[in-house]
Amino acid sequence: MDWLNLIVLATVQGITEFLPISSSAHLILVPQLMSWQDQGLAIDVAMHIGTLLAVMVFFHAEMRRLVTGGINLLRGRPDGDTRLLLQLALATVPVVVAGFLLKDLVATDWRSPFLIASTTIGFGILLYLADRKGATAERALAGMTYRDALLIGLFQALALVPGVSRSGITMTAGLFLSFSRTEAARFSLLLAVPTTLAAGLLGGYELYKSGDTALQADALYAAALAFVAALLAIWGLMAWLKNSSFTPFVIYRLILGAFLLFWFW
Repeated sequence: MDWLNLIVLATVQGITEFLPISSSAHLILVPQLMSWQDQGLAIDVAMHIGTLLAVMVFFHAEMRRLVTGGINLLRGRPDGDTRLLLQLALATVPVVVAGFLLKDLVATDWRSPFLIASTTIGFGILLYLADRKGATAERALAGMTYRDALLIGLFQALALVPGVSRSGITMTAGLFLSFSRTEAARFSLLLAVPTTLAAGLLGGYELYKSGDTALQADALYAAALAFVAALLAIWGLMAWLKNSSFTPFVIYRLILGAFLLFWFW
């Protein structure tokens, strides 16, 4: 791939992955709007790996907690850290199952601009409705139940459809369950770790099997660029949500969806 393409796409991925505006939609739309060849699923997966590393670096304290929770589970002494680990694992199951069953649709038919425009608008409105409830919500992750985790996981499976936004739909679910904005965002971002790791292992294996060294090099560069952009985006999002709402993201989704309907029709 051309360096300009890689830089633009990796920056877009890093910024949009954890904002509730759908990174997959942007990765599909940018090449179409710029008249570039679609970069393909392998590069998409590589950039997701870059953003995964950014989450792990930003939430390094939580990562240590999860490792501790796993160790305590193996020792037969589960605690609060173990519960969070198991809740993340439970919430990951629906998207893994759905992704395996629907992987052909995800890679082909669902990369439609009209579908992206529709989901961008529709789930933007849903985020707005959830955010109104989140304005007064105060639940923290310490009070999360396994039922809550499963419901958020079921919502996450909808993010296989481009335009829905994995972070957006899981934050929406968290807000509807009365978690505060920052706590809903925190669980959503932590949930990206097992979800993206599962997709990354599968995509990385397929990339390795391809034997395409040029594509493998592009994937490595894309992952590194996406890592930097994502780290900055996560920091900005968490700082914003301490005192503000999701309204700017809702407005952006509505404008983007309307523009796409106009452009492609």
